[in-house]
Amino acid sequence: MTTMDFLRRVRRLESALSARIERAAAHVSTADPREPIEIAHAIVDAVARHIQPGGRGRYVFPFTRIKVAVVARDKDTRARLEAVLDGDPTLADRIVERLAAAGCESTDLEVKTTFVTEPGPDWTGDDFHIDCLRVSERARSAPPVEQRDTAIKLTVEHGKADKVSYTFTAPRVDLGRGAAVRDRRERVIRTNHVAFIDGGVDANAGVSRQHAHIVYDAGVHQHRLCDDRSAHGTGIMRSGRLINVPVGARGIRLQTGDVILLGDARVKVTLPDA
Repeated sequence: MTTMDFLRRVRRLESALSARIERAAAHVSTADPREPIEIAHAIVDAVARHIQPGGRGRYVFPFTRIKVAVVARDKDTRARLEAVLDGDPTLADRIVERLAAAGCESTDLEVKTTFVTEPGPDWTGDDFHIDCLRVSERARSAPPVEQRDTAIKLTVEHGKADKVSYTFTAPRVDLGRGAAVRDRRERVIRTNHVAFIDGGVDANAGVSRQHAHIVYDAGVHQHRLCDDRSAHGTGIMRSGRLINVPVGARGIRLQTGDVILLGDARVKVTLPDA
């Protein structure tokens, strides 16, 4: 075994251990909740995971709006959180500072914070949840879309992911192998929402780390599937017919009953219109 192979195995083990620790931390009793400043730092870290390489050594943050939902089960907790998140520096200031440190321009970034009493069903933790959106100037002035219209349910039919069924209301859902995708310097450049397990069943081997993503087009109320230059391609099985998904941002519109093909893995789609 070469030194490079050994280092890769160590990094994969570290990544797996880190994921287990994060999942365990997400289920820790609320009797000992994190302090507001700890939550603020955790939110900034979660946003930074969406930084992506932009070529020629540059890094970019491809979103223009961040929606942050924070759990505040009572008035006292909310007051303590607001004192930190809206204080000096604000949460938005902290995020912009982190992005600037990574070399990302974020002059038109919007950060909106809301408070809820309980975490949502698709949250990965108990403290907060973030949604990152890329919104055009025209879309920013449009009336908001009801959340139920943006929901999409994904069910893994073949292959092994960290869950069997998912429901998302986020404007973008990334699909790939492994929860965290890292660059050559071991920095997280993408977090897969539907993460097929490394070293799982044979069907998982054909899933690329950055395989595909689903975007919600609020202007026409459509979910579209896009291929992210995957090694084995992305397809849709619809009524017995195979539709190949091209590389690029346009993608193919999804319908209820579609089965997404990620190499040999299969994911069934259910949309609200069903």
